[in-house]
Amino acid sequence: MEHNEWTGRTDGTPWMQRTLIAIFRYVDVRLMYVPMAFVVPFYMLFSRRSYRAIYDYYRHSLHKGPLRAFCGVYANHFAFGKVVLDRFALYAGRKFTSEIEGNDYFLSLVQSGEGGIILGSHTGNFEICGYLLHSTGKRLNAVVSADETKTVQAARSKLWGNHNIGIITVSDDLSHIFDIHAALSRGELVCIASDRVFGSPKTTRQTLLDRPADFPMGPFAIAASLHVPVLTLFVMKETRLRYRIFVQPLADDATLSAVPRQRRPEFLASRYVAHLDKMVRRYPNQWFNYYDFWRTNQAL
Repeated sequence: MEHNEWTGRTDGTPWMQRTLIAIFRYVDVRLMYVPMAFVVPFYMLFSRRSYRAIYDYYRHSLHKGPLRAFCGVYANHFAFGKVVLDRFALYAGRKFTSEIEGNDYFLSLVQSGEGGIILGSHTGNFEICGYLLHSTGKRLNAVVSADETKTVQAARSKLWGNHNIGIITVSDDLSHIFDIHAALSRGELVCIASDRVFGSPKTTRQTLLDRPADFPMGPFAIAASLHVPVLTLFVMKETRLRYRIFVQPLADDATLSAVPRQRRPEFLASRYVAHLDKMVRRYPNQWFNYYDFWRTNQAL
């Protein structure tokens, strides 16, 4: 089974996505949550791979019984649907509120003269951080998939351009690695979702929810080689129009300096996964990796 089992593309045709953006210019996003509740069962029925992946997550990672795991699959897909709708509502100009835990860490990094890496994941709504966190004093560069539709790419570029956010697109020739290095050298910030393997085949095996899984080595190797500050950032949906943002440093200079240089990427990876583990246990229904993340052939 290949690592790259996900497409990086938001579901729906460009026409459907443009229509959704147009609707949200006049309709409250909360009204669209209602039909989403009835669409989810059909998605569960016809998207068998995502169903099996999330069922495995509830059964073997969260240790739920068969009925609770089935209900968890529904709750998870419904939560993901609401997060996707929120993204398109943002593209249409709608607003959300947030509460930030650890904002001082983010502000300190923004006000410093050096670059930094912000590590996120496919939990909650990582993309929304660009609209809720303000980085006016330092450019923030989001590393994104090249497989998104033109509609989503255009909406992102328009909205992010107004928030001092640039885009670094993942490429097959790994040229995005040079773009990341260049941004960090300029003293800018780079945001990377670091729970999926893409591009380089180099991985690190870590334990998440008491099960071994592969994580990309790239973000941690870059952070270790350039010795730049690293934060983890999780944006979790709490109520219909409210998110909670969690910001936390991965390791301070003294701690990282005490680790042998060759072991620093693995050390940073282990710290990241520990942060991710804690967040997933707190918000179990907002885990949005719809493929065989733990690469298991267990019977479901």
